[in-house]
Amino acid sequence: MNKRSGIGSKKRIVDAALKLFSEYGYSKASMRMIANASGISIGGLYLYFKNKDELYLTLIKSRLDELADVTRQSLKGISDPADALIKFISLQLAYAKRHRELILVQGREYGFVFGMSAKKKFFKVQRGFIEGVIRKGIRSGVFKKCNVKETAKIIICTLRGFILSLIVETDALFSPHECSKLLLNGLLKKE
Repeated sequence: MNKRSGIGSKKRIVDAALKLFSEYGYSKASMRMIANASGISIGGLYLYFKNKDELYLTLIKSRLDELADVTRQSLKGISDPADALIKFISLQLAYAKRHRELILVQGREYGFVFGMSAKKKFFKVQRGFIEGVIRKGIRSGVFKKCNVKETAKIIICTLRGFILSLIVETDALFSPHECSKLLLNGLLKKE
């Protein structure tokens, strides 16, 4: 098997797994179903992934890496820190909505603990994006001085709350615009 066909096969497997995990849940989607959906033999599937847990972890990592890459590319050309923060929030919320089914599977079947080290690494990178935007905003005079690390944690945790709302209380979902407006302006009246 050449490298290119191996990469293509692995991508087909991960894409099929995403669809089946979203549709049937982790526990009901079998490796045989995933092999059939990806057009590969069950033996071939096990050449790429030793078990369903490894496949699921690969899927989670690929989605987190995809979001980190999209975020990095999207923020690269934005010079205004307020616009960068709005873009960051919009991207995160849109991505969560687009991959709602996978998030539901994780919440229902694992309580979000599966793949925790990959998630911690991802959130550390995301906090780094936000910290950079906040520091740039403070330096340029667009943002007032604040505790950068704590502010970044608050923003990330607010967005995690949105993701939890996808599972628990879908009518509590908020708009990226309103979230950005509140984070940028706060609740206090300006004098």
